[in-house]
Amino acid sequence: MAKGDASSARSRSAKAAGGARGARTSGGARGASGAGVPDAGKGTRGGAAYLAIGAFALLYLVAILLWRLPAWPGMLYAGASVLCFIFYAVDKSAAKAGRWRTPESTLLLLGLCCGWPGAILAQQWLRHKSGKTSFQLAFWATVAVNMAAFGWLAQLQA
Repeated sequence: MAKGDASSARSRSAKAAGGARGARTSGGARGASGAGVPDAGKGTRGGAAYLAIGAFALLYLVAILLWRLPAWPGMLYAGASVLCFIFYAVDKSAAKAGRWRTPESTLLLLGLCCGWPGAILAQQWLRHKSGKTSFQLAFWATVAVNMAAFGWLAQLQA
């Protein structure tokens, strides 16, 4: 094998090893977050995700007006959302640095326990866990359960 053949073989091998990372991004370059995340379709899921927060805000407003819901549930959601956002940010940082990660079950549980609005913001702003289909399915199931439970509990308050 000639010298040029060996160097091109090493080059192909290096490309194959790093190709999986490059394939996840548009044109092999890193996404806007710099974390090898795809930029394609970046805004498409975000709009729907933000709609869920808007729908919940509307449900909360209706509960306040119709059933005289007290202010503490709103404060609970705000506090849990901040906590959940922090957990996502720490997990994103750990993922980038190759450190111990927060289990997905913990992130899902925090979302279920009223932190899902913060989780949506973290997924969109930090681009974390927004592309993993299995996680997204479980996440949106927890959002639906939480919103249904909120509606049911708010109606019981009436």
